[in-house]
Amino acid sequence: MTVQRVSSKWTKTKIILKNKGLASYVPATSLYSLEALEQMLETYTLVYIKPDRGTYGNGVMCVEINVSGDPDSSESIKTYTLRFETITKHFSTVEQLDKTVRHLCQGKEYLIQQGIRLLRHKGRSFDLRVLAQKTPSGRWESTGIIGRVAAKEKIITNHHSGGSIKHFKVLMSEHMTPTEAENIRDELNVLGVNIASQLQKAYPNLKEIGLDVAIDERWNIWILEVNTKPALFPFKKFFKDKSVYHKVKKYADAYGRNTTSKKKAN
Repeated sequence: MTVQRVSSKWTKTKIILKNKGLASYVPATSLYSLEALEQMLETYTLVYIKPDRGTYGNGVMCVEINVSGDPDSSESIKTYTLRFETITKHFSTVEQLDKTVRHLCQGKEYLIQQGIRLLRHKGRSFDLRVLAQKTPSGRWESTGIIGRVAAKEKIITNHHSGGSIKHFKVLMSEHMTPTEAENIRDELNVLGVNIASQLQKAYPNLKEIGLDVAIDERWNIWILEVNTKPALFPFKKFFKDKSVYHKVKKYADAYGRNTTSKKKAN
């Protein structure tokens, strides 16, 4: 049985944006250009720049604009901070910044995305991975949620970049009541099913997605990206309760994914 994979983040984003009900979850996103960099920094002050195709968070950068003095005054001074991996660089002009970004892009197509200021766990930012799978009966179901906490000095939460896996309840308990956290969980479960259903309109053989979402300080949910070959091992390795992984594996086996394969997943 064929399991559909879609590598282009931009392609997946455009498909999601066709659904008005889902578009509100998507941060402002476009192909990278100097013009887009200038416009987004003026609007959002924080942006992320990521390769259109790639895994494990490789190549992701973030940029923040800093304004000293009265921002409405012509005498205000703007500087730009670029972070990638564990490196931080500062620039006095957006043109200098763009030159370095393009060098790091190495000629590959990149996206620029509105930066979301994530909730934090013990001072470190975290996001969430929602796994949605086709059931043996052919419907979509969100089968699990994990939290991913960024490593020290890292801008991404990916496990392969040193991030750590945490329980959803543990992460949310620092910010809201158990009832409020369950409401968020319910919304995430519905979102996982709806995003998968939307992408399936363009890719009929889609069988699973890993939906990466951020929650900001106002508890708004934002879609960071969608992976069509999500890693399943966190559900086996990091949780004492094996019932979730048993369901994940059962569904994956049913639609033809080799759960013993060591091929890349993200």
